[in-house]
Amino acid sequence: MKKTGILLLLLTAFALSADAQKWEHIADTPQMGWSSWNKFQGNINEEIITGIADAMAASGLKEAGYTYINIDDCWHGKRDADGLMQADSSKFPHGMKWLADYVHARGMKLGIYTDCGTATCAGMPGSLGHEYQDALQYARWGIDYLKEDWCNTENVNPMGAYRLMSDALRAAGRPIFLSMCEWGTAKPWRWARDIGHSWRIGPDIWCSFDSLRVFPTSVQYSVMHCIHANDTLRAYAGKGHWNDPDMLEVGNGMTASEDRAHFTMWCMMASPLILGNDIRGMSDETRDIILNREMIAVDQDTLGVQGLHFCSERGLDFWFKPLAGGDWAFTILNPTKKAITYALNWQDFNLTDEEVSGRSTRFDAEVYRVRNLWTHRFEGKTSKKAKVERRITVPSHDVVAYRLIRQ
Repeated sequence: MKKTGILLLLLTAFALSADAQKWEHIADTPQMGWSSWNKFQGNINEEIITGIADAMAASGLKEAGYTYINIDDCWHGKRDADGLMQADSSKFPHGMKWLADYVHARGMKLGIYTDCGTATCAGMPGSLGHEYQDALQYARWGIDYLKEDWCNTENVNPMGAYRLMSDALRAAGRPIFLSMCEWGTAKPWRWARDIGHSWRIGPDIWCSFDSLRVFPTSVQYSVMHCIHANDTLRAYAGKGHWNDPDMLEVGNGMTASEDRAHFTMWCMMASPLILGNDIRGMSDETRDIILNREMIAVDQDTLGVQGLHFCSERGLDFWFKPLAGGDWAFTILNPTKKAITYALNWQDFNLTDEEVSGRSTRFDAEVYRVRNLWTHRFEGKTSKKAKVERRITVPSHDVVAYRLIRQ
């Protein structure tokens, strides 16, 4: 494309974006998919991505709702003479348009990665000063999802930077999901609702249940650190705008119980479910966790409410999530290093979610059927009586999760 053509496109884009805002109704429930970073980091190529697309289609993941296949950092080549970003031809010889078509033909969507700064976290070209060019290029390629990181952003205003890219995506004319990866430094949950579809609430996750990973200039959060960072932010989440505690580490080296707890809590928090393992060759345990349709339904519930950390007692954390139709999800998380048996009396959990949904459990007046979301069995009913107790043992670094179905 000649420079004059690029200039006309950019001028048109700026004109269209005067009142632009993010694309609506592409994130009415939290996004689901897969990303390359947690497993492959910069060692990505076309063969890996097409293999992942084939595995997503063949394994039941697509049918379970995993829609996006996202290429993270290190796909970049150089900008051409007109400033348009190109893919690394040694890694992606057929180009991004071909790859998007490949993914689309299998019923899924393709995501890509950029950065608000001069360079990405891995030193590839960033989008600073090229936002409208990049948005137009992504739209031309058929990209459906953009993760925008926050490295190399000295003297850059985060609200302005992300709004600029949001407007550019809107002006480019193709609905593209905007995943903001600002790490929570500027508290994006307070201002990003009309700019992006999700925003990171903390540093990167790593494959650990409860250990902080410390570097000279940064840290990485464990599963429990991510949960603690997110459990006070539920009022900011909802349809079209989600708190993002980062991608899933299920299948990357934690125990099966830790993976189960990790997945359950992301569902309870209405978090994005972005897989980070190599799905081309995963264990049956990993497959069973990420394909738990009943647990996924909690995450994707149409009421769109992030779960409530109601209380902690005797080492256990008790979580409730109101669901559409009057149901509740109820999870007991055990973050300790030993199994704990708890005498559950439903009358201790009469609560009203005043902050977000206005819903009440009303165990003193309502009866619910109790459905175990991991054994997939009914386990009786709740009781209106004050002294009826149910003894539950929660293993170390594990959960017991129920759907309470209103009668």
